[in-house]
Amino acid sequence: PDPDPSRLAWLFYTSGTTGRSKGAMLTHRNLMAMTVAHLADLDDPDADCSLIHGAPMSHGSGLYIAPYVLRGARQVVPASGSFDADEFLDLCGHHHGATAFLAPTMVARLVHTGRERPAHLRTLIYGGGPMYLGDLKRALTAFGPVFAQLYGQGEAPMTITGLHRADHVGADDAILGSVGYPRSGVEVAVLRDDGTRASAGEVGEIVCRGDVVMAGYWNNPDATAEAIKDGWLFTGDKGSFDDRGYLTLRDRSKDVVISGGSNIYPREVEEALLAHPGVTEAGVVGAPDAEWGEIVVAFIVGEASAAELDHHLLERIARFKRPKRYEFVDALPKNSYGKVLKRQLRSLARDHR
Repeated sequence: PDPDPSRLAWLFYTSGTTGRSKGAMLTHRNLMAMTVAHLADLDDPDADCSLIHGAPMSHGSGLYIAPYVLRGARQVVPASGSFDADEFLDLCGHHHGATAFLAPTMVARLVHTGRERPAHLRTLIYGGGPMYLGDLKRALTAFGPVFAQLYGQGEAPMTITGLHRADHVGADDAILGSVGYPRSGVEVAVLRDDGTRASAGEVGEIVCRGDVVMAGYWNNPDATAEAIKDGWLFTGDKGSFDDRGYLTLRDRSKDVVISGGSNIYPREVEEALLAHPGVTEAGVVGAPDAEWGEIVVAFIVGEASAAELDHHLLERIARFKRPKRYEFVDALPKNSYGKVLKRQLRSLARDHR
């Protein structure tokens, strides 16, 4: 049969961090749009380069096989079959033009090894979860300007906004804390609840359109109708553009805490908590409360006490945003890709009332 770019090429199942996983129907057109944008915006390898699959190939790392196969680059799968920071850095020292797509938690683990930049490391693309500003600055100090960022979803495969390696050089905190600017061939907007476009600095739902947007969800017309409206993909993410055109994520719509009628974005609270040297990980969710509707609950991995954290937050975030309760845990629940499972934290927060 003649080639048809609208034919189904891949069923990409979402990570399911906010609910049951859904199969995003990706067409050949979607994958070609993703590939072209990757080569134009993030990394343009040649046949002497290597893609190191440190992250699971069932997610972003697997999708990125396409642009590297197109360029004839080699594919390297770690012998351990999982992410080991030392093994990964060893591979980057051995294979020329080493590039990888990693979750932010994996980048942090590379920094924690204390090792220097491997000889052949070319590009580390991070995405798939929040990259906290402090972690990114430490990574840039440790390995230099090898980092590129992407923001995307399985529904618009890894291709909504991004930052090139060069965008990280000399960038201010606002740029480093953003998810960059729209990718090639993708239109991105932030909408108010009434569907009108938000002004610079105003938070709304992030939507995008272009050849990269999926055909729909497999055998799920209701979810498809909710996600795609008039050609726009409604991401379920909250964010805002600044006056320079950089997009900053606030949180998933489902993760926003509404306390006393005010919206509280967990990422802002997590960033403030992680600035304390005694906090290794932080996950913030809302828990039901008879008086406030919801209260902020912070799950903490680290040595800091509740009193120390309360004092630490005094000058960093407004009073109404501060946690009403802390839960100290050994680790945060994550999926295989390193994403924190907020739905499990919400369940724990309810159970521990």
